[in-house]
Order: sequence, then C-alpha cells, then structure tokens
Amino acid sequence: MNTLRLVLTWIFALILIIAGINHMIHPAMYASMIPDFLPLNPVNYFTGVIEAALGIGLLLPVSRRAAAIGTILLMIFFLPFHLADVLRDDPAIGSKLLAWIRLPLQFVLIYWAWFLVPRAK
Repeated sequence: MNTLRLVLTWIFALILIIAGINHMIHPAMYASMIPDFLPLNPVNYFTGVIEAALGIGLLLPVSRRAAAIGTILLMIFFLPFHLADVLRDDPAIGSKLLAWIRLPLQFVLIYWAWFLVPRAK
C-alpha cells in the first residue's frame, strides 16, 4: 500500500471511529436524522457500532478490503436520508446550506472509500 493510500485509510478510519463513538456519547444529535418509522435508539446505536467497526476494520490489513466495501455500502445506504434532509423545510443537519453541502460530500466519501479498496496485484 502506498503512503497516500495508507494515510487516507487512517484518516477515514479515525473519522468513522469518532463518528461511531459520537453516536453513543451524543445520541440526541442524530435523532432528527432518523426517520420516524424506525426505532430511534436501536438504529442510532447500531449505526454507531457499524461505523466504528468499519473504521477499526480499515486499520487492519486483513479486513481492510471488506471494511472499505462495507463503508461504500453504508455511505450509499445513507444517501436517501441525506437527500430527504435536503428536501425538508428544517434540515436535521442544521440549515439548507449545510444539507446541500452534505449531499455531494456523501459522494466524496463514497469515492474515498472506493479509493481505499486494496487492488489485486
């Protein structure tokens, strides 16, 4: 693995781990992002565990490929929620501007995770 890919892997892993831990420390922060038809606390904690686990997986060479693919799938799964947030009168992320910034950022995260998938030699 080249140096750039390794550094980006560690940065993304730390982002995921911190985000996952944040779900546990500040669950109320995510409440408005979770649709009403889903159970609030279980979904919040489950999402946090998945994010942290994927971050840890990115750090381990043996699980890096699976974790990167899992991260791509998670970011794709989140896309409809970010799109719905853009369409809300009062976006969960705070403002219409932030919601519009966050939506394309999701595609950056998907590409970033794809970039981290180890390639066969």
